[in-house]
Amino acid sequence: MKLILFNKPFDVMCQFSSHPTRETLANYIKTPNVYPAGRLDADSEGLVLLTDDGKLQHKISHPNWKESKTYLMQVEGDATPEQLARLAQPLDLGDFTTLPCKAVRIAEPEWIWPRNPPIRERANIPTSWLCIILSEGKNRQVRRMTAAVGLPTLRLIRSGIGEYSLASHPLLPGESMEIVG
Repeated sequence: MKLILFNKPFDVMCQFSSHPTRETLANYIKTPNVYPAGRLDADSEGLVLLTDDGKLQHKISHPNWKESKTYLMQVEGDATPEQLARLAQPLDLGDFTTLPCKAVRIAEPEWIWPRNPPIRERANIPTSWLCIILSEGKNRQVRRMTAAVGLPTLRLIRSGIGEYSLASHPLLPGESMEIVG
């Protein structure tokens, strides 16, 4: 079994097939027959796990297994305790209601790399950093959650999936490491 941890850079498609305008996983991962266990949007960064083990891929990505996923995000606005409480409770997003999660305000992580290109900044609008830990991960869920409580996401980094994290396995954008399994 192969398990590869990869720090997906901003603006990279989480697929191996070619894309007309963007880099894909194939630009970074040369190991044959591995596939991402869960995806990140092109405008999100951070940890992606790749494996050649179908059962492991299913366990990581399928919502029934409730594998925790940790996201760090910079949001527009000064996050209030009320907004954080709303994020942590089930939140109706129209087409589905989220499960309860952990949502806390954090200091800007010192270990985070600069994003290229940088996020847009407005001199008169503050930003906050949040950490959200989910046991699900639907399409654009974190961005939709923060927008629903009035905190649009400016930068989104997945820092952990289950027992694996960028804290325990430091990787810069575009770097990968194979875990012996």
